[in-house]
Amino acid sequence: MGIPKFFRWLGGRYPLICERVKDDNIPEFDNLYLDMNGIIHNCTHPKDGNAPAPKTDEERFLAIFNYIDFLFSKIRPQKVFFLAIDGVAPRAKMNEQRARRFRTARDLQQDYEKKQKEQHKAGEKPAVDQAEYDVDAFDPTCITPGTEFMSKLTEALRYYVNKRISEDVDWRKPKVILSAPNVPGEGEHKIMDFIRFSRAQPGYRANTRHCLYGLDADLIMLGLLSHEPHVSLLREEVLFGPASRTASAPGARYTRDRS
Repeated sequence: MGIPKFFRWLGGRYPLICERVKDDNIPEFDNLYLDMNGIIHNCTHPKDGNAPAPKTDEERFLAIFNYIDFLFSKIRPQKVFFLAIDGVAPRAKMNEQRARRFRTARDLQQDYEKKQKEQHKAGEKPAVDQAEYDVDAFDPTCITPGTEFMSKLTEALRYYVNKRISEDVDWRKPKVILSAPNVPGEGEHKIMDFIRFSRAQPGYRANTRHCLYGLDADLIMLGLLSHEPHVSLLREEVLFGPASRTASAPGARYTRDRS
């Protein structure tokens, strides 16, 4: 679910907990966990304006695969590579999601109608027809368990994982686990369930180094609650204030939060 503005407050109050990732300064990690929904949202409808939005599902899938490759090449996990996609959420979150999505659809409709009225008053021809607008735009509500888009994505990810394991030696080192949307629970809680399950196994190494990727600030709290001595959070660099209007270099957009 995330904790609004928590990362901004924590990073501002304790700036030394954040460290910019450099290729020559990345520690070795045993396990890498990806909260996939953040990747899926950013790759299907990017909002930073640095790259055009993909037009087809094939382009969206390819963008997701490329981003996973990028994260894997940065961290290079040695034992476990866990990809978790949000499954069916608890009832309370389903109610919150439904209200939020209805509110988003209403705001988009009101914004569209406002623009049309302004263009009509100015005597301009409408830039785009609403029917055409609705067809071309990607609907983020497709990123929900049970939709056709998520079914296609799951099959594409299975093919992608098998292809990488068969062709890339680095992918054969860790155990690769894909938790699909048909497994109930949010992605971050699937990750924590796996960590707790692993700790209960005989022979578990107490010094296992974990790296969690995700955009939700609740991963900070979950990482602390895991009571693991070595947990790092990997996420894109978020700029606030005037700096947020300045484009960052592609290689300098990732920070590591030390839990």
